[in-house]
This record gives sequence, C-alpha cells and structure tokens, in this order.
Amino acid sequence: MAIISKPSPNFDERPDGRLPDMLIMHYTGMQTAAEAIERLCDAEAKVSAHYVVDEDGAVYQLVDEAHRAWHAGVSHWAGEDAVNNCSIGVEIVNPGHEWGYRRFPQAQMDAICILSMDIVKRHQIAPGRVLGHSDVAPSRKTDPGELFDWPRLAALGVGIWHNVAVPHDMAQMVSEDIAGLQKGLQNLGYGLQLTGELDVDTVAVLTAFQRHWRPEAVHGRPDAHSIMVLRDLLSRLD
Repeated sequence: MAIISKPSPNFDERPDGRLPDMLIMHYTGMQTAAEAIERLCDAEAKVSAHYVVDEDGAVYQLVDEAHRAWHAGVSHWAGEDAVNNCSIGVEIVNPGHEWGYRRFPQAQMDAICILSMDIVKRHQIAPGRVLGHSDVAPSRKTDPGELFDWPRLAALGVGIWHNVAVPHDMAQMVSEDIAGLQKGLQNLGYGLQLTGELDVDTVAVLTAFQRHWRPEAVHGRPDAHSIMVLRDLLSRLD
C-alpha cells in the first residue's frame, strides 16, 4: 500500500517506553479531507492522528507509530486512562453526524482493511482492543458511527464481532439487573461505575456499545438483543 507522508507537528513521546497495543478508529467530522488534514497538521489545534484514510482510498501518515498522536483525548478502556499513550489512531474521512453522515465508500473500506491488518499484525494488537473513538469516550464522541463496517474488519481478524441474529422486534425491553449490565459493559472494557441505576453515564456507554456492536437500533436502552450481543462478545474474550 502506498502511503503519502503529511507530517504533523502534533505529537510527543509515549510515556515510559509504552508500545502501541490498541487501534482506535475515528471519523474526521469535517467536510473535506484537505480540511481535516490541515487541522490535524495545525500546531495551534493540538490534535493529530497517525493516519488519515480518504474516501478514494488514499492513505496519509501524519505521525510515526512510535510517537504518541493526540487523537483520543480524555478516554478510558479496560483500566487504561489516556489511551493515546498506547494506541494508534486512524482518522477516516467522513463528514460525521454534524455535516451529513454517510456510508464509507468501498475504496475507503478496502484501504482501511489493508492498513488495519498491517497495524494489528505488526503490533500484535488483540481483537478486543480494536475500538471506535465512541467506545473510549462514550460521553463525548459518536465516531466512527453506526455505518462503519466493523463486521468486515472482524472477519479479517481486526476487532471482534458477535454471532447473534437480529430479531424482528429489537424494541423489546427486559427487566435486566442494571448492575449486571453495567458489570458486563465494564468487563468488555468500558469505563463505567456500578451504580445499579440506568443513569446518564450508563445510557452513554450502552449507546456507544450499540453504535459499535448493535448498529441496527442505537437508543441507549437495555433491550434483550443488546444484552445477548454483550454476552456473546464477552464469551469471545475468555
């Protein structure tokens, strides 16, 4: 794969010799690739990513993988705060929910697959540590969103997916123990307190979970299908 160099000044050293063991997917949330790359290379913006993948499949490298790019911000996964320390960030050109969210073109997904397979192979990144920005920052972020083709990546060994069929009625509510649901989401990796209440943080995390692993209905409610999907995913991490 040909990778175009577009160096960004926005990076620093990973702390204590940390090596990347996590891959985080984003969307740019801007109207053009040029606009996104300009911002990611603007020293005053203080944001960056290791790679940008355009809609036509062009791949740009902004930060060397050995360095820490500034892409995830305040974040958490599996006991790890500030996931920039141990992650590689990929920005995917898409206007996002604010500017006209749309499906990711075939050429773009092809490039993402090739790039991601290479990254996870070289760094031996576990499938359970391939995530979206919304997974590690659920109260703030929605990217890469419910239209991103996570199943295709998982089929290539990049990330995990489930084997739970989509029911005819996904609106079915259940009287599930909320503390049990919170514990399951926590075990998957989400940063969540065990309050036993369907509070604001739990709704945000459940919404992020659905956006990634149950995109057919993203509403933040604890329906039976979401719980089945969560249990299936947890069984794959054992």
